[in-house]
Amino acid sequence: MPETQSPSSGFSPTLPTGALVRSPIITIDLEDWFHLLECDAIPGPEAWGTLESRIERNTNRVLALLANHGIRATFFTLGWVAETYPSLLKTVASQGHEIGCHSGLHTLIHQQTPEAFRMETRRAVDAISGCIGLPVTAYRAPGFSLTSQSLWAFELLGELGITTDCSVFPGRHAHGGTGGLFPPGPFKLECRNGMQLREFPMTLAQVGPLDIAFAGGGYFRFFPYAMIARWIRANPDAMTYFHPRDFDEGQPRIQGLSALRKFKAYAGLKGAHQKLDRFLHEFGGQSLGEASARIDWDQSPLVRL
Repeated sequence: MPETQSPSSGFSPTLPTGALVRSPIITIDLEDWFHLLECDAIPGPEAWGTLESRIERNTNRVLALLANHGIRATFFTLGWVAETYPSLLKTVASQGHEIGCHSGLHTLIHQQTPEAFRMETRRAVDAISGCIGLPVTAYRAPGFSLTSQSLWAFELLGELGITTDCSVFPGRHAHGGTGGLFPPGPFKLECRNGMQLREFPMTLAQVGPLDIAFAGGGYFRFFPYAMIARWIRANPDAMTYFHPRDFDEGQPRIQGLSALRKFKAYAGLKGAHQKLDRFLHEFGGQSLGEASARIDWDQSPLVRL
């Protein structure tokens, strides 16, 4: 089990003049409408190229919104996106946003062997880095699929050049989650080989027995804006996670989904773009690198695996 200690002892950003302080960390998981996890109705990666793509259109809408509010975000992209739409990734980077890795093919960590994880992640990191001409030092697992049984992934990420991770979901999650294994706020993680990562867990709110990632995905679309605003005010530097499809009311509907999966995928699409516009206007935003630069990591909890 991980050992947490009191404070003892990626990114190296240059902060922009007038940068926002203690505002939400804006992150985008760069994937298309058909990249739903554990969905048998969607064909495998070999057929993704035959499906209607909406990722360029939807990402450009998000980029325009961020530019309108003067916000830089962090985009966690699939290696498949970098290989298939390299010009899109170059556009994102050219507008000053950070680029991280979100796996190669949206594969859940706990469904992989360490060697398979290493191979897929290495290919993704290389594809993204080759596309934008910069090293890739941040990572987020698909579906927060890091669990207590797959902590080996941290060491492999460090070996691949990752210095900042955003994979920890400090509660229960449909595709993973680590429960109460780790602190709920940013902490340092020391692997068995001595390498250290900086960890930004997902920000959660308790709603009865449920752990709600209120600042991302379907939760952001579904919950009333007043509730989200109240939770944000109670959680400075809250971690968000959006997908370009979260703001696309016209995306194709996947047939055969259960009622719950259908609700999670499509609830609140209408008006979601305007909701994000209001959110960014009211709370601003910062990239992962900007947030990391403001943290005194020497005073952050240290967790040893």
